[in-house]
Amino acid sequence: MSVSVDPLFPKPAQQQSAQPLRPHAEHAFATELTALAAQDDRPRPARWKLSPWAVATYLLGGTLPDGTVITPKYVGPRRIVEVAVTTLATDRALLLLGVPGTAKTWVSEHLAAAVSGDSTLLVQGTAGTPEEAIRYGWNYAQLLANGPSRAALVPSPVMRAMTEGMTVRVEELTRIPADVQDSLITILSEKTLPVPELGEEVQAVRGFNLVATANDRDRGVNELSSALRRRFNTVVLPLPESVEAEVDIVARRVDQIGRSLDLPAAPDGFDEIRRVVTVFRELRDGITSDGRTKVKSPSGTLSTAEAISVVTGGLALAAHFGDGVLRAGDVAAGILGAVVRDPAADRVVWQEYLEAVVRERHGWTDFYRACREVSG
Repeated sequence: MSVSVDPLFPKPAQQQSAQPLRPHAEHAFATELTALAAQDDRPRPARWKLSPWAVATYLLGGTLPDGTVITPKYVGPRRIVEVAVTTLATDRALLLLGVPGTAKTWVSEHLAAAVSGDSTLLVQGTAGTPEEAIRYGWNYAQLLANGPSRAALVPSPVMRAMTEGMTVRVEELTRIPADVQDSLITILSEKTLPVPELGEEVQAVRGFNLVATANDRDRGVNELSSALRRRFNTVVLPLPESVEAEVDIVARRVDQIGRSLDLPAAPDGFDEIRRVVTVFRELRDGITSDGRTKVKSPSGTLSTAEAISVVTGGLALAAHFGDGVLRAGDVAAGILGAVVRDPAADRVVWQEYLEAVVRERHGWTDFYRACREVSG
């Protein structure tokens, strides 16, 4: 008799054969990390998988002596990456600060992957993040049966990082309630985590450090206390300096995402990527790229991450409902969705930009018509 298999609950063999939609950095770039480790003869801090120089090379890209090409994970000022990596080699925690879409999470993940070989020790900050997510929790069945004990204690990612000498990540720190944020103060200053229920404390071993990210636009939501802010070295991740730099970032990430989704490459889509980036930058900056025309800015952030999403969506449209070539019509709807967040105010901003800038721009007639069509 045949036995049917529920696709929602596959057998272990099926689970092993399934490919994750988004592998962790240490798995997706395992070949590069292995090559760097093999040729890295510089001093490494305790429990680091790579030297600081190799970690920076992993993030910024380069070519190794044996010809291995290390792809850039972050496109931006080298000194920013060097300061971030150096901070992790000290006893200071690192705070990556910036507006949405400046690759804070992306950089923190790759830093943890290169330093500790594991980017999964993560606390995701939300308005409902409890203190247990940073300190520790309890297995309540064991707690009720036997009282407080080490067996009943459930370590947080922070506690695990302290005991194993690894890098832990705290995403969106300013979204966490202020009283929960401050539970980090003793951890970062004294490198200890008291467990009063057991009359013990956990001491961090060498190699432990913490990378937090925070959004500039969340300032004032749960702003960091001065005591906690002093425990961090803050590195501000800027928006890409030029159109060329942002286009390069978008093209690289779209290519990576496209390959993971089995989408065809878009060798002819470079012009559309540049147009998306140009529109986003002009609306962000409130002025056209030639400096001649001032425009209103919408309520959204129009970040690089959103540009990547728009182009990826357009590429999927071209692949599944077109001829595989990325065109203006494939990205127009995505741009509209990214720009018009407030149906009233943002729609006016978008219509004015279309008529005053896009309509008059040489070579953008197809883009203007596609945007007009989806805008109604």
